[in-house]
Amino acid sequence: MAIRQPIVSVLGHVDHGKTKLLDRIRGTSVQSREAGLITQHIGATEVPIDHIYKVCGNLIRKKFDIPGLLFIDTPGHHSFMTLRARGGSLADIAVLVIDIREGLKPQTIESIRILRQYKTPFVIAMNKIDTIQGWSSVDGRPFIISEKQQQDHTKAVFDEKLYTIIAQLSEEGVYADRYDRIEDFTKAIALVPLSAKEGEGIPDLLLVLIGLAQRFLESQLKRDDSGPGKGTILEIKEEKGIGSTIDLILYSGTLKRGDTVALGTRDSPHVTKVKAILKPKPLDEIMDPKNRFDSVKEVTAAAGVKIACQSMDGVVSGAPLMVVSGPKDPAIKNLTEESAIKIETQDNGLMIKADAIGSLEALAYEAKGMDIPIRKYGVGDISRRDIMEVAAHNDEVNRIILGFNVGLSKEAESVAEAHNVRIFSDQVVYHLIEEYVLWRDDLKKKSDTDKRSEFSFPGKLMLLPNCTFRVSKPAIVGVRILSGRLRPGQRLISRDGREAGRVRSLRSGEEVIKEAVQGDEVAVAIDEVTAGRQINEGDVLYVDMIASSIKEMGGLDLDADERMTLEEIIAIKRKAEPFWGM
Repeated sequence: MAIRQPIVSVLGHVDHGKTKLLDRIRGTSVQSREAGLITQHIGATEVPIDHIYKVCGNLIRKKFDIPGLLFIDTPGHHSFMTLRARGGSLADIAVLVIDIREGLKPQTIESIRILRQYKTPFVIAMNKIDTIQGWSSVDGRPFIISEKQQQDHTKAVFDEKLYTIIAQLSEEGVYADRYDRIEDFTKAIALVPLSAKEGEGIPDLLLVLIGLAQRFLESQLKRDDSGPGKGTILEIKEEKGIGSTIDLILYSGTLKRGDTVALGTRDSPHVTKVKAILKPKPLDEIMDPKNRFDSVKEVTAAAGVKIACQSMDGVVSGAPLMVVSGPKDPAIKNLTEESAIKIETQDNGLMIKADAIGSLEALAYEAKGMDIPIRKYGVGDISRRDIMEVAAHNDEVNRIILGFNVGLSKEAESVAEAHNVRIFSDQVVYHLIEEYVLWRDDLKKKSDTDKRSEFSFPGKLMLLPNCTFRVSKPAIVGVRILSGRLRPGQRLISRDGREAGRVRSLRSGEEVIKEAVQGDEVAVAIDEVTAGRQINEGDVLYVDMIASSIKEMGGLDLDADERMTLEEIIAIKRKAEPFWGM
């Protein structure tokens, strides 16, 4: 059984050099041809083993069984989530690119989270070593040779930046070290310093990747060329002169022109036929090849190809593709299960939308971790229909749409505003979640404040010694608020449940105030009591509460002192009425 080339995903923070790195590996300039010099689409590049031997030179001292590497260049960490297969990651191994000057950034951290979630092994390319002051670069030179040629002060600066990144990675639970210092690659992540601009360290990176793949991934890379083709859909795009096409990573079996294939959709699988298979040449790139494509009759995994089909109704990014015998092929059931989005929903919750199945699942995964209930979900841009569905929800905290890497039309935005539907949107999952959680918590605090104004709230106070200013009509005494809060109009009780008057007013110095909270010392005017009779200096009094307000308390965020005071009030009331507040 032959061994297929491993699928290598390249990801990291924007502008840290992902595409530049691949450009250097393949000797192309895809980045210079892209709008804004940023990768706009998922790309795939085959790097044959002969090219790796050539680049690595004397670093490689043995022959490898692996035929090469299939690199996938993602426009961001989020696109990695599209690369799903069999419920896990499509990538066999990943390269996480980090700018040595900037260290870990938000998308770097999110990339690490995603790699862990999908249990994908990875190495770290510590890019832009050429920017270190005094660094002397030689085009294409291995890092382990280059580093020895640097001045001592330059090495010192390099080491400082290296260990800063190692420390940052450690904070994220990642133990990493320079690849040439690692004895056991199962216990440490290999860190390869390099310069994508100058080509330094590229040989080291290719050596580490091919070596790790040969040593640890060989069993999962064995392929059965005779089996039906299976792949993951990256993107659906319009191609000039061809029409609608699918960018596909074939990870298993063989795909032929004329094959009947089942494609994953939002609903049931769509069965159609392959009209054409277009394959970029080795060291070129699927999304923007210099030499366009070779039209081929068949392709064997692993490969990045573009295909045209008779129809592609409802196909979505991240969905699977499978060669089948026809519409009634039993294998379609497996594809249906693979296409299924496994997200727990609840009767009460918000809506989430994402650009692909994988990213939708990742968003749901993070939401679950933050106890965010999901009522509905979907793949694709936020539509007017989505907004109208959400608008029907009475609870403001659930009249929400979380959108990850999706669009919103002007019409939909206007409808959302008109129906008081709030939309949160971001290209970093945990930023999106954090933004919503902050808003939700602020809303809850405001709601708690409003509720606390609606009914008696637990309060505990002590009459201060030598602070009786009037004995009656009303009694005016100095008090300290021990917990909770005190407002005019509230009735008071003693520790033994006796009535202790009604609060007429509160004063702090010369100012009349509407509320006193824990820690405040204020003057309180109390009707219906006489100081020295019903109340005395040193007494501890409580806000008298009504039984119906106890249930309301359950939905409020009480602190420990407030909750203890509430329990004390309940105990006092139940001495006279055992079932009070139940």
